[in-house]
Amino acid sequence: MLEINDVRKSFGTKVALDSVSLTVNDGTIYGLLGPNGAGKTTLIRIINGITAPDSGEALLNGKRIDLEQSAQIGYLPEERGLYKKMTVYEQVLYLAQLKGMSLLQAREEMQRWFKRFEITSWQKKKIEELSKGMAQKVQFITTVIHRPRLLVLDEPFSGFDPVNTEMIRQEIIRINQEGTTVILSTHNMESVEMLCQEISLINHGKIVLQGNVQTIRQENRSNLYRVVKIVNGQRIEEKVEKKTGESNNELLNRLSLDGEIIVFEEILPTMNEIFIKTVQ
Repeated sequence: MLEINDVRKSFGTKVALDSVSLTVNDGTIYGLLGPNGAGKTTLIRIINGITAPDSGEALLNGKRIDLEQSAQIGYLPEERGLYKKMTVYEQVLYLAQLKGMSLLQAREEMQRWFKRFEITSWQKKKIEELSKGMAQKVQFITTVIHRPRLLVLDEPFSGFDPVNTEMIRQEIIRINQEGTTVILSTHNMESVEMLCQEISLINHGKIVLQGNVQTIRQENRSNLYRVVKIVNGQRIEEKVEKKTGESNNELLNRLSLDGEIIVFEEILPTMNEIFIKTVQ
């Protein structure tokens, strides 16, 4: 659905993106990862047509991203941007119509979302009267209300408590299952493991890691295993490292000499561990 082909972007002498290429397949949730200042925000702005690359191209459904193409995109920026003096009702309707919805469509869809998030009573509140978490919910609604084909989320869980984080996570899954392709930029590696099929990790403007999440975790395995066994009637749990050249059967035989093994499973590195290792 989205193709980034050899994109370069500089600001003066600062190279923000250096020959970045990636492909986001239709219907997937794609993770765009990297430390602060790596170039993620610049790439996101290019995807949204806010900034033009110096060279290379960004294609949405095979076409260069222009005003017509960007209308198919929903963008939730890391730096939120609601108008503080407007009411929630006015804000949502205004931004929905900017994305091409009629007033009637916007009202119907807005009420559906207000009921879903249980915030119908907030309609007459001004944005400045809302807590950060409440404002985040309103911003999320303004991002998805026009049912975009591509949804770009930059730190969507920022400002949410664990309950609301899980609610937004489930909404992302539901929206994706209904056919929307999602690009997720986040430092929350737990959410990356739960949501993303593919990722690109950017560091100093270059892609330093790219591919399927589970494949990347398999490729970075460290031969650690979680073992639970019964020894003299006691349940013992431990982490065990497999020796160089040792097979799983040989490891199991070695471990079973002093007890009965009831759990034997490989411990794969987390995306958080892989992120730190790759960037450092």
